[in-house]
Amino acid sequence: MPHDYKPSPPQEHPIDHLIEEAGTEWFKLMARETHDLSSTAKAYRARRGRHPPPGFGQWYKFAKDHDVVMVEDFFDQIYHDLTPFWGVEAKKIRRQAKHFTHVISVRNGTATYKTDHDRIWMTLWHNLTATIQEYLPDVDIPINVMDESRVIVPWEDINEYVKAEGDSRKFMPKLEVVTQLSGLEELDKDPGEPSAPEWITSGWYWDTARVGCSPSSPSRRVPATRDFSGPPPVPPGYPDNSYQGYVRNWTAAKDPCLQPDLRGSHGTFVEPISQRTTRSLFPMFGGSKLPVNNDILIPPAMYWTKDAFYSGGEMHGSEWEKKTTKVMWRGGGTGGRNKAENWTRFQRHRFVSMVNGTAVQLAEKNVDGAGQGPNFILQSYKTYHLTATQYMDLGTWLSQITDVGMVNLICFPASGSPRCPYTDHYFRVKSGMPMAKQYAYKFLPDLDGNSFSGRYRGFLKSTSLPIKATIYSEWHDSRLVPWVHFVPMDNSFVDIYGILDYFIGTGVDFKTDGGGVVMEGAHDAAANKIATAGKDWAEKVLRREDMLIYVMRLFMEYARICDDQRDQLGFIGDLE
Repeated sequence: MPHDYKPSPPQEHPIDHLIEEAGTEWFKLMARETHDLSSTAKAYRARRGRHPPPGFGQWYKFAKDHDVVMVEDFFDQIYHDLTPFWGVEAKKIRRQAKHFTHVISVRNGTATYKTDHDRIWMTLWHNLTATIQEYLPDVDIPINVMDESRVIVPWEDINEYVKAEGDSRKFMPKLEVVTQLSGLEELDKDPGEPSAPEWITSGWYWDTARVGCSPSSPSRRVPATRDFSGPPPVPPGYPDNSYQGYVRNWTAAKDPCLQPDLRGSHGTFVEPISQRTTRSLFPMFGGSKLPVNNDILIPPAMYWTKDAFYSGGEMHGSEWEKKTTKVMWRGGGTGGRNKAENWTRFQRHRFVSMVNGTAVQLAEKNVDGAGQGPNFILQSYKTYHLTATQYMDLGTWLSQITDVGMVNLICFPASGSPRCPYTDHYFRVKSGMPMAKQYAYKFLPDLDGNSFSGRYRGFLKSTSLPIKATIYSEWHDSRLVPWVHFVPMDNSFVDIYGILDYFIGTGVDFKTDGGGVVMEGAHDAAANKIATAGKDWAEKVLRREDMLIYVMRLFMEYARICDDQRDQLGFIGDLE
């Protein structure tokens, strides 16, 4: 390093701006908090355009008795999911739901369930429902027992259903409001036949999914990729809809309709484990879904379980200052059926390679391949203006700040061991690490597997910082603000180096010839602030009690939609 080296003057980093912007968004969101039944019902009517459902007063009392943070926006996912069903005849929804194979039912305050054989997720979801069974209306809840989401109705049809819901919105005069549901006695008298929509079980999943995109979206008319050799293409420059390379619009960052490149870089679209999809609007409830899906979200069963595998147990990590300043990730090679001819397109394989120092060093030396590894392509250092690369190559830096690896490569066909013959040259299988031990590290990336990641809630409740990339939606999305409660990451992962450079900096001390110490780029206090804010907030709005409150409201709304008198049904107790 030259004797006359001087650090460049500090300038606002794009992440500084995003953190400040997110804080303003968070402030505005919390300004809408309500504190009594009257203001909560008023906020409901203003946002939903109709009276609350029957039972709303009882729901509010239960929520307040359990110290809920009451912001009407937190329940937006319910209305996004249920809105299209206002365009379907209530009787049809009731019959479809009751006669499905996997159903949780509530009758007279008692929850039961039916399925084809013992399934742990059905048991957990039934337990969640039974916990609040005395407060619930009579309903039948069809459950998706697969990892993958199931319902993709063409955008044009959903648009018509949504218009029908809009046309039905009105505030019935008080004297015309019906405050009691009709019940399901007549339905229960009809034994019926097993009910299931027509399933699509083959073909390129991308082509099945993109019909759910708007005709004007970038992905709607882009056919599925059929050649998965080599690394996925990386568009030059910053990801679309980003702010100088970093995620600004979290909704857009997760949406495959806006990112045609995901068809060849995410296992869901390369080759999912299984495919059983319908284009009919069927009331299917499950733990996660793609933005193009029309499934109805409920809290995932693995969030309800107390299994330490998904949560880390009761302990969620030490104080920030005692943690190791490294990136920690362990996981399996999930995401779909990775094979010899397509493994280079799977997201978990790509992330592990991109943050592995040795793999990146080899790519940096691969002059003929222009900075290319078998499953990733490096961008120019200049794109993200990395501080660390002023002192060393990228691979050396990553070797000092990451501890990332696969515990099982899960190849297809199965190899009978954690290893995989076609990836042995590229990956070393690492020992697993319980989540409780992962919390000893500051930075915890969280990536999609076959669908969403079941560890996300545990990471949010920890004292470490989650770095999240996903294309899946969950029940709690409207409760969390990126850059306030977690760090968002693009699904291409091209921003990971910039994210780590910002929070960790060079990662080591460098002495100039003059003896001075240079430490540039680290924003450790900012990382600590987000990690702490995420943990504190998760302990307020992602509790088991919050899942119950969400499900109670969801089932009340769903029961109204399933009632022949749904246009007249409502709660007006606050107006009397």
